[in-house]
Amino acid sequence: MFYHLMKHVLLGPLLRLLFRPRIEGLEHVPEEGAAIVAGNHLSFSDHFLMPVVLDRRITFLAKQEYFTGPGIKGRLTAAFFRAAGQIPVDRSGKEAGKAAIREGLGVLDRGELLGIYPEGTRSHDGRLYKGKVGVAVMALTAGVPVVPCAMVGTFEIQPPGKVVPRIRRVTIRFGEPLDFSRFAGSADERAVVRAVTDEIMYEILRLSGQEYVDEYAAVVKAAEASEDPGGAPPRKFPGRER
Repeated sequence: MFYHLMKHVLLGPLLRLLFRPRIEGLEHVPEEGAAIVAGNHLSFSDHFLMPVVLDRRITFLAKQEYFTGPGIKGRLTAAFFRAAGQIPVDRSGKEAGKAAIREGLGVLDRGELLGIYPEGTRSHDGRLYKGKVGVAVMALTAGVPVVPCAMVGTFEIQPPGKVVPRIRRVTIRFGEPLDFSRFAGSADERAVVRAVTDEIMYEILRLSGQEYVDEYAAVVKAAEASEDPGGAPPRKFPGRER
């Protein structure tokens, strides 16, 4: 109830008015049945802008910190994510990753749309980073298609650290569904899930026009933080408009 109220009455119309999203390839998102929508992650705004343009409800695997943040802002964010039915994900280790996969498979078992950011975290500099294999494990285990999605322009409106987004038009671009049925039964084979993940990331890259980095975003963030404890502003590599 809250999800539909926010999308169709409260938040949705406001976001459409302010950011006037260009929507490309929406016909590629299945009208019914389970599927994964896998996208790049450039901004906190992504959580709101993608669901607004979809005709179906989508459930995201969202980082646990969104549900446990301090202060009034943290409590409001947690309340919103809970009310919208989003799933908190503990990113602290291997077992936590398995729990996230189980939660995601539960969404797919119900025939719903599951949203996931394969990079595992927001890009701190606008580039696209190596994807984690959980998206492939879920796609192969559930036997569902993966729809690649590119958010273009959201880094510019709300880069990390910016609380109030700039008012600027963005593009949300969906690609054709990726069918991995040829790999059925291979969800536990490391080489296969890596190859499937890389194929998904390539399609996101093709749609977004970002610069690609063949390293995990979290690793690069940690390395840059250790080299520059003063916290220099992130480098900016904006997505390409078409």
